[in-house]
Amino acid sequence: MKTLSKITGFGTSLSAMHSVPLLLLRLILAYGFYNPAKMKWSNISGIAQWFESMNYPLPTLSAYLAATAEAAGVILLLAGFATRLISVPLMFTMVIAITTVHLGNGFEAGNNGFEIPLYYLLMLFVLFISGPGKISVDALLNKKV
Repeated sequence: MKTLSKITGFGTSLSAMHSVPLLLLRLILAYGFYNPAKMKWSNISGIAQWFESMNYPLPTLSAYLAATAEAAGVILLLAGFATRLISVPLMFTMVIAITTVHLGNGFEAGNNGFEIPLYYLLMLFVLFISGPGKISVDALLNKKV
């Protein structure tokens, strides 16, 4: 019985740190979205043409929406502000990227497969369900309310 309580106690002390992995997920995702957002905004017309070549509906609007979601994601995920809200368009963007760009290349990231966008999708889903954690602007604002 003592061993079981030690194991359970260890789990309890670890659960007090649940905000640390949520912070790390946010930071990794923000870093991951930074270059794609920067690349899209530096050549938005080229992205719109690329989207058009893949038969995206409303390719120019789609390019602006994807670039905006990714750029906003960088800022909001870093701060931990409106985390659940920004997770939704980012998850949508990952589903579109997987189905239109990466799926045909298989799983492996080295072959431009869907591995990385799938990981991003799963991390975003965790943040959508769990929220940003205690190390976030959202947590600070919730304390004041």
